Amino acid sequence: MKTHSLEQLRNKLNIINHNLLELLSDRARIVQEIGDVKEKQGTPKFDPVREKEMLAKLVAANKGPFDDKTIQYLFKQIFQASLNLQESEHKKHLLVSRKKQKEDTIVHIGDVAVGGPKPLMIAGPCSVESYEQVRLVAKALKEAGIPVMRGGAFKPRTSPYDFQGLGFEGLKILKEAADEFGLKTISEIVDPRHIELASEYIDVIQIGARNMQNFELLKAAGEAQIPILLKRGLAATIDEFLHAAEYIVSRGNTQVMLIERGIRTYEKATRNTLDISAVPILKQESHLPVLVDVTHSTGRKDILAPCAKAALAAGADGIMVEVHPDPATALSDAAQQLNIDEFNLFYASVKESGLL
Repeated sequence: MKTHSLEQLRNKLNIINHNLLELLSDRARIVQEIGDVKEKQGTPKFDPVREKEMLAKLVAANKGPFDDKTIQYLFKQIFQASLNLQESEHKKHLLVSRKKQKEDTIVHIGDVAVGGPKPLMIAGPCSVESYEQVRLVAKALKEAGIPVMRGGAFKPRTSPYDFQGLGFEGLKILKEAADEFGLKTISEIVDPRHIELASEYIDVIQIGARNMQNFELLKAAGEAQIPILLKRGLAATIDEFLHAAEYIVSRGNTQVMLIERGIRTYEKATRNTLDISAVPILKQESHLPVLVDVTHSTGRKDILAPCAKAALAAGADGIMVEVHPDPATALSDAAQQLNIDEFNLFYASVKESGLL
């Protein structure tokens, strides 16, 4: 008799469980609708005042046998799951999300494809200092078979007294040297008003780490018809990084590349901390190409090759490294730039790994 009674009670529980599941599913669908409305309104997903009001009403209606703390705990779990659902739905809607676009985006820099089956090496000086300097690097890159050269003309520096770059004169030098050797070029732009003119001299506009959340610059880049290389901010989360890219893509420019360049941590052994884990995470979360800047992330010439190999092994679509004919005389980042012989050894080491 007792066994039969227990079975009856369990059957009642099963029915209640299924009813609860249906009610939770109904609630979840309403939560998704609320999330869509909040998304359009630009309203924060989490509303602590609303949550407090709901909990107070539930506690007031509680007739037991659960005590008030248990009711609060149970419904807080439901509320958190609902918030997670809203945030998950939001990620699905991001244009840069892998959920929005399954296939990889291939960014075309002229006839150079980034994000395809073959990873890319990008190299060049930290700063454009003179035509002779850039030409020597361009010649070395051409001989090595590297199609894309980087070079800084607008240099946002920590100190206002450090070399700030040659500006548009630097872009002209970069273009002249690149054209001579048939190379494509990348250079950072810091002012939205400069994008249109800069596009006449360079093939890719870089948005640097310090400008990753310069929203007016991101919007202007989104309205430009030129590939964009977006660097991760010094202390930016991956979510913030992807939302910065979303600013660009949402304005119509889908030719965006992401580049991990190290994040600031407590570690002093390297200039920054290279977040290798960001590479596979970004590749899973987004369809955009992902590159790694091994120079700025480490600041150490002695570990550039193993870090480049690690990045490629993790799935990076390309590597960026700094090269200078005479690093000792460089006007910026002298200690971390490779000279041409060192670069050739670095490049050979990376190629020998079979990853490039």
